[in-house]
Amino acid sequence: MHSAHFTAETSSNGVIERDFTVGEVTGALWSPASGSDRTPLVLMGHGGGMHRKAPAMTGRAQRLVADGGFHVAAIDAPGHGGRPRTAHDEQEIAVMQQAMAAGEPVGPIVRRYNAHLAERAVPEWQATLDALQELPEIGAEGQVGYYGLNMGTAIGVPLAAVEPRITAAVFGLFWPESLVEAARQITVPIEFALQWDDEHIPRESGLALFDAFASKDKTLHANAGLHKDLPRFEADSAVRFFVRHLGGAVTQPA
Repeated sequence: MHSAHFTAETSSNGVIERDFTVGEVTGALWSPASGSDRTPLVLMGHGGGMHRKAPAMTGRAQRLVADGGFHVAAIDAPGHGGRPRTAHDEQEIAVMQQAMAAGEPVGPIVRRYNAHLAERAVPEWQATLDALQELPEIGAEGQVGYYGLNMGTAIGVPLAAVEPRITAAVFGLFWPESLVEAARQITVPIEFALQWDDEHIPRESGLALFDAFASKDKTLHANAGLHKDLPRFEADSAVRFFVRHLGGAVTQPA
């Protein structure tokens, strides 16, 4: 089993940001700069074509640390960030670009490719969680959440379905076809975001995925607007969701 190897550290506005690797996987960990209490960990998945430290990811991480007191970890999905692409990655990306240029639907391609990425990324997330729980400031007994939209949902739903350490999750903005079976295995609290006028994902599809979760505690947030119009206040809602379900800091034993 690989441990987390830290390669860089910066600190700003009460948040410590550390780059790390677990084997060949590149990641980032954001933590509170003050306090010795052990706090819950939120795993955060990025969207397609993005990376672990994209502006939206960094912004959400800083809110989770500053307003919730959490540790937040993100890793680059296979073929994203600085990670090399396989021939299969290159082929699927080329097909997507051709479809977009021709004005053709990209949903079937995205679903297929993201399902392939999830098969590769779920074991990487589990290995990363193993490594991070070795850190004294996180530990193996703390609560763990998952936060991911778009491709972050495509990877996060299968991850949450097989990873019992995840006890609450925020998902959204993805099609149901490749995820329904995994969603039916998830019973932890869920918050789900849907764009009512999404030009890529019909609202019936978003509602079908929300309906598939077996969770008794699940909340749907439907906002007017297109796919990329998700209101920024949904990030604040996610912080409140994790505070409710993961709790606050846990004092380390003496």
